[in-house]
Amino acid sequence: MKIRNQIMVVLAAGTLLAGCGSGQIGDTGGATTDPNNKNLALLTGMRGEPFYVSIECAAKEAAAAAGYELNVQAPEKFEQAEQAQLLSGVVSSQPGAVIIAPTDDKALATPLQQAKDNGVQVVEVDTALEDKSVAVTSLSSDNHAGGVLAAQTLADLVGQRTGTVLALNTKAGTSTTDERARGFEEEIAKHPNLRLLPTQYTENEPATAAQIVSATLAANPDLVGVFGTNLNTGEGAGTALANAGKSGQVQLVGFDASPKQVDDLRNGRVQALIAQNPAEIGREGVARAIAAIKGEPVERETRTDMIALTRDSMQSQAQYFYRATC
Repeated sequence: MKIRNQIMVVLAAGTLLAGCGSGQIGDTGGATTDPNNKNLALLTGMRGEPFYVSIECAAKEAAAAAGYELNVQAPEKFEQAEQAQLLSGVVSSQPGAVIIAPTDDKALATPLQQAKDNGVQVVEVDTALEDKSVAVTSLSSDNHAGGVLAAQTLADLVGQRTGTVLALNTKAGTSTTDERARGFEEEIAKHPNLRLLPTQYTENEPATAAQIVSATLAANPDLVGVFGTNLNTGEGAGTALANAGKSGQVQLVGFDASPKQVDDLRNGRVQALIAQNPAEIGREGVARAIAAIKGEPVERETRTDMIALTRDSMQSQAQYFYRATC
């Protein structure tokens, strides 16, 4: 089935352009940062998740090329208390900048403000705080547009069939997946043959996503589509549909392109993936952290490109596949 070609969202592949919104230059304020500080810290959202591994690998390469040391930390789960504890240890080592994917858009504001007050430049990657005054710059995918793209892709896959559609979110208060869910909901409402069920939260656990999809199938035999807002929700949904013998009958659109998800796309357990560009986010995050340390201006917000991968297009877009190891 032909998927509409409107797959490039916001930017051309592999590039970063000046940001969205006001396009204002970030404020490198806070306590004075030593411009000769060569130490950087990266705190991703979860250890071992291929999206964050891809950010880490690119960030390490960029830091080494620029002559900077990069200390990488990550919580075992996407959970703010553990990340806040790691952040405290990182700040005590006095890096010039911390590059972070906040696991909660409110709860991490206080410790990150304290880091800023101690002369540590804050660079957000992937996720962001609700308070825009803390970080000097934010880099992420245009997640609302990614949700819109997911809905368009799912509607094309379903065609003229009528039925219900389920969106799986992770944790309330996660800026990225909340925006994806919002974009999906707004776009799917434009397709009268599809009825969106209440969004369900998985706590970022694949097993929970699988349980929700199994229960939804039992309660809604007319289920025709599922959207998983991130890697873990998509993987869990794929497992449930396969176990029910519904792979390919219920169209599944996932977010991200981990090795397992790519395999699932190849073997038909997933019909489409909305892939981000984590390597570009990692490289540019380091570049902006170094610029902020030196007191140079940086763009306050930038959005990177995304693309819809299908079984037919995946090999020509292999540069979007995520890495499991560096």
